Amino acid sequence: HSRHDPHKQASGLSNIILGGQDGLVNVLGVILGVAAATQDARIVLAAGMAATFAESVAMGAVAFTSTVADQEFYESEREREHRHIENVPHLETEEIREIYRKKGFEGELLERIVAKITEDKDVWVNVMLAEEHQLAPTTRGQAMKASIIVGLSALVGSLIPLLPFFFLPVVSGIWTSLFVSGLALFGFGAYKAKRTVGHPMRSGMELFFIGMASAAAGYGVGLLFKV
Repeated sequence: HSRHDPHKQASGLSNIILGGQDGLVNVLGVILGVAAATQDARIVLAAGMAATFAESVAMGAVAFTSTVADQEFYESEREREHRHIENVPHLETEEIREIYRKKGFEGELLERIVAKITEDKDVWVNVMLAEEHQLAPTTRGQAMKASIIVGLSALVGSLIPLLPFFFLPVVSGIWTSLFVSGLALFGFGAYKAKRTVGHPMRSGMELFFIGMASAAAGYGVGLLFKV
């Protein structure tokens, strides 16, 4: 049967929620501001669609560049650890010994573990990066995957507050957009808490209030520029 890495699943879920909630919150603030300022559904839709696609592209690009930056940092730390092993192997060996001593190993077993790890410099460096620095390698493929997931999630999330304005007058669209956006944000937060660690109600309400604060800010700015 197929097996799934829970760490990769958690990372994918995190990217989906990140893109979805950011897209929703940002576009909600924009379109309510435009709606308050103009009361014109066509302008609201134009601004909303522009914000939707700009948001999805920007979020995808940020996800890609941040993942690539993580990999570049990993590689620089890897090179640094290789230099340390070459220049001060006794200190690096003691660091390995201390890492596994803290895990409860001692005596002859501890020394066998240290000897086994330090006999291969690549293994030695990998252990130092994972255990001392809590770093894991990534690839360009992973960066592209993260970019696509975040970008598409931002696109879908951005459309949630915008859709009511395709079918309803501006005033009705505002209230409907607030309602569906609030439900979606609460759902995002509750689902994230259920899949990870946290209280679903509290997490849902946190995202709900973040979205409503963005909506209020956007609407307030729109009123200042009402035409």
